[in-house]
Amino acid sequence: MTSISVAMMLLTMCITVVVFHGLFSEQVMEDLKTHVHILKSTEAVLEYVEKDFDPQIDNLRITVIDSDGKVIYDSNADIGTMENHGNRPEVHEALEKGSGEAKRKSSTLDKTTYYYAEKMSDGRVIRVAKEVLSIWQFCFNILPILMAEMLLTVVICLVASKLLAKRLVEPIEQMAQHLDDDQVLESYEEIQPFLDKIHSQHKALKKSANMRQDFTANVSHELKTPLAAISGYAELIETGIAKEKDIKHFASEIHKSANRLLSLINDIIELSQLDVMDGNMERAPVDLSDEAQNCVEMLQMHAEKHKITLLAKDIEKNCIIYGNQNMIQEILYNLCDNAIRYNKPKGHVWVSVFEKDSKIILRVKDDGIGIAPKEQERIFERFYRVDKARSKKTGGTGLGLAIVKHIAEQHNAEIVIKSEIGQGTVISIEFTKIEKDA
Repeated sequence: MTSISVAMMLLTMCITVVVFHGLFSEQVMEDLKTHVHILKSTEAVLEYVEKDFDPQIDNLRITVIDSDGKVIYDSNADIGTMENHGNRPEVHEALEKGSGEAKRKSSTLDKTTYYYAEKMSDGRVIRVAKEVLSIWQFCFNILPILMAEMLLTVVICLVASKLLAKRLVEPIEQMAQHLDDDQVLESYEEIQPFLDKIHSQHKALKKSANMRQDFTANVSHELKTPLAAISGYAELIETGIAKEKDIKHFASEIHKSANRLLSLINDIIELSQLDVMDGNMERAPVDLSDEAQNCVEMLQMHAEKHKITLLAKDIEKNCIIYGNQNMIQEILYNLCDNAIRYNKPKGHVWVSVFEKDSKIILRVKDDGIGIAPKEQERIFERFYRVDKARSKKTGGTGLGLAIVKHIAEQHNAEIVIKSEIGQGTVISIEFTKIEKDA
């Protein structure tokens, strides 16, 4: 980065020198014109320059040339040795057009001489010349000043960049040492969004890591419980410790634990698939009314087993949504199964499907045990149970509502929950409606 800055400074210096030298050359020519105009206005030019003009003081060379090109006067040379000047560009141009200018470079002296000539009223030409350093000599003379200036600029830039870089990186380093702090460090307005983004991403990653850790611990625990039961009952039967009358009971418990284990594995597999699906699934028009009616009929025996009345209520016809049919069936099953399991004896579950405000609403309502307000935000977490003892008793995996949440997100649907302890729970899922022929 420093080398680029130095290169740009050198380029700027070169351009500056070229431009300045060009302006200087223009100014020299303008000064020569001024001198010529003054001399022309002076009466008896030859008498003045011969007596009063000092070329050493004025650093000018004055030449007076006759109309035929013969040199009449020259302040710096012997006119007897000078050749005819009629062919000189500036003299020739002055004789023809009234004025002329030219510049010629001396390779031996490394100087450039500027000439300006004008024709006087008597036909003679007066020419004024001045020697100026060439652009290379000009550069050589000012090079030490420019180099000193550049060196000073580089030193200032290096010091300033180091200080600025340190100040810029300091809040990032502080944040790196205190990533777990909730307080966001203040810094430059320009990099504050960057710091906020890093902080929020770290919190999200930490939360995700904690969720994975909890999920792994919960999976291990949930798998261990039915496996331990299966192993224990099987060992009793295998060793002959179990009495003949208990074998049937033990086999029933083994069957229950195996079913629980199978349900848990299926739910874990489904959640894993939903995690990586990211909206990429087969979609088609789904009649939510028909699916709700079929689910109610399918779960009637399950509801009767738990002494719960399961009813289809306010199911409007032709409530069509665009989604994955298997996933919609999974939502209905999990919501209804949850409402049945976490209900009170002789309780009720109502399933409704209706249209409201261009939305298709699936609603599952129960008059069961209800959910406390502080628990309502967490019931969609994996393995989270409001009543852990009841969940074990009813055989729930703790993943049903987590699956519901993931499927709803895949369908861009919104979940709304209302619940009161002892009064029951209402869970509504709002889908986008499509026309039946879509």
